[in-house]
Amino acid sequence: MAPSASPATATTVHTVTPTPTKKFKHPLDPLTPDEINAVSLAIRLYTTEHTPIKAVRFITCTLIPPPKRAVLAALGIPLIPGGQPEAPTPIVRKAESDFLDVVNGGTYNAVLSFEDGTWNVDTCGLVAEGAEPQISPEELAFCEHVVRRDPTVQALAKEVGVLPEQIYADGWAIGYDDRFPKHTRLQQAFVFARYSEHENLYAHPLDFVVVIDSLAEKVVQIDFPPTYKRAKDGSAELGVSSTEPCPLSEDSFTESKRERIPPPVKSFDFLPDLLQSDPTHKPRDDIKPLHVLQPEGVSFKMDGNVLEWQKWKMHIGFSHREGIALSTITYNDDGEIRPVMYRLSLAEMVVPYGAPEFPHPRKFAFDSGEYGMGTMANELSLGCDCLGQIHYLPGTYVTHSGTPFIIKNAICIHEEDAGVLWKHTDYRPGGRHQTVRSRRLVVSMVCTLANYEYIWNYHFYQDGNIEVEIRLTGILQVYVAGQDEPNPYGTTIAPNINAHNHQHLFSVRVDPMIDGLYNSVVESDIVPLSAPTGSKENFAGNGFVVKDKVLKSQVQDGARDFDWARERRWRITNGARTHESSGKAASYAIMMKGGVLPLMAHTDSWVARRASFAHKTLWVVRDKEGVDGSRMWPSGKYVPQTREEPEDSVGRWVKDGNGSIENEDIVLYLTVGTTHIPRPEDWPVMPVEHVNLLFKPNNFFTKNPSMDVPGTNDPMSKPAFNGANGANGTNGGCCSY
Repeated sequence: MAPSASPATATTVHTVTPTPTKKFKHPLDPLTPDEINAVSLAIRLYTTEHTPIKAVRFITCTLIPPPKRAVLAALGIPLIPGGQPEAPTPIVRKAESDFLDVVNGGTYNAVLSFEDGTWNVDTCGLVAEGAEPQISPEELAFCEHVVRRDPTVQALAKEVGVLPEQIYADGWAIGYDDRFPKHTRLQQAFVFARYSEHENLYAHPLDFVVVIDSLAEKVVQIDFPPTYKRAKDGSAELGVSSTEPCPLSEDSFTESKRERIPPPVKSFDFLPDLLQSDPTHKPRDDIKPLHVLQPEGVSFKMDGNVLEWQKWKMHIGFSHREGIALSTITYNDDGEIRPVMYRLSLAEMVVPYGAPEFPHPRKFAFDSGEYGMGTMANELSLGCDCLGQIHYLPGTYVTHSGTPFIIKNAICIHEEDAGVLWKHTDYRPGGRHQTVRSRRLVVSMVCTLANYEYIWNYHFYQDGNIEVEIRLTGILQVYVAGQDEPNPYGTTIAPNINAHNHQHLFSVRVDPMIDGLYNSVVESDIVPLSAPTGSKENFAGNGFVVKDKVLKSQVQDGARDFDWARERRWRITNGARTHESSGKAASYAIMMKGGVLPLMAHTDSWVARRASFAHKTLWVVRDKEGVDGSRMWPSGKYVPQTREEPEDSVGRWVKDGNGSIENEDIVLYLTVGTTHIPRPEDWPVMPVEHVNLLFKPNNFFTKNPSMDVPGTNDPMSKPAFNGANGANGTNGGCCSY
């Protein structure tokens, strides 16, 4: 592979000579840069001595987490309520790596252990045919080089007025295309023109899609989507008789029965210096500074990757696939350390687009499994991405050469004011009131996936709540539209620019630990009383009750739908601990109604077969720890180019599983997201859209756990207009009297 520039979001490649691995500070600490160097060197030595592999391309290199019980014993966390921690046992540091045989093809997986001061290969072998590891940042970057240098691409671009040096391409996973052999490592490339440095290239989409062989480094297919025209009855009519792909033996352009469409040339920039050339652009000049000040410093403490804040304690990890991974989350309940979650992270996501004409149906990116949130993480900027007093943690992943790539400021940690935490006023004459403001801790990361940005915020609150907030921004994925061409599956957001309808579906993995490892899930439906109005049981007709069902069987109960009519909700419970007054089990409720959505694609569609997690709102499976850790990935460990539901996916775990999920070590997968019907206001850069998921204590605490948070009379707050009108307020007893 020819050299390519480092991704713009990263900091540096770490190339120091490998040094002996030091004893880890926390058993879940990510591999250090030196460890990645040492692991890749051990694999190179092994493949040289024991395999016919001549050239290796590293794709992943990551920690294999130790068994849960060993981790909890090392941290002194009990397995059951009121129990004693198990005695610590030796923990062997383990790692695994996926790499490609560049010469002969094929994907290999190696598992290594660190013992006696050396990384040793335990196992190394080929993965199943058609199983491809995620596409690396280097492969994505090199895809553009392959496309730009191809003579056919250059000729097609020239026909619509685009020079070779103006050709740019976003590499994507191929999605689904059974015209190609399973073993060929493919990417599809969406092609754009860029007429000047740093301008918004998405304003100039070209009218064809390229497919490349990543290992052979060559273009293997160019596809032209058919176009639409207006029928006599006013409907949109496709220019060909079928939406299916044409055979590779046929010329795609000829089969599409269409004319070439040149890219639109109007600029739609977003960088301030480029916007200066737009006579219609005038920056707002009425925004005055708003600063976040903490004159006494932050209220959280860090010890390596371990964070403590307001009775919360957790480990903050980083992986190439999940990005942020929060583990061993506990809460100090008046001196008792109570476990809440063992691990919380994004496990997978898929973005299916809704246009049926080929090749647009190939657009359904598994942004986590196919690319990796960690490898796509931005280096965050102080004062821009995060405000206030900030602590950063780095993220590291492996490059093709086996050296580590460091994103210096990958994870941002800070505090925010979160409005009122609680308040009450005694309205009677002479009554008093109390106002307590909420503070929240934020652990965040920003990832760029070609055109889109995802902002991942994990919020911890003083009342015991945990919130996962996903913010979506960036630039719409667009395609060129002909003049006055109908657009039945999207929106013409600007002249000759078509943005297709699509969905974003996220699978959030929750490995609960509510007062210990052994938990259940209770499904609650809120329903009206069956007794009619006027009856003895429900004379006024207003009665409603909560009907609980404990999910018991993995096969029968492990896949759940949301039910709007019944206001359905779920709780993760520990039946071994009950509330002193309610008598109900200690639990955390899952509040996800605002993010629930159905997958719009048919259940037997390409995307639905590969993304089984998207069929249901909630999945509950019994965890099963193996040599490579716990059950992790709802669409399989190897996602690129799968054609059916993988054996190691959440749908198969439920279908083929057996046994109980009641009072067991369980794992939950929660499906949330948003359906995006593009609008002109999303262009040229989309304002953030929010998806929220909340975990709320329910019978977990004796009472409101934030009653000990003091009210704050902020001396920095002052009237907006110099107190000219007394109604604007003055400093004083505004929070309590």
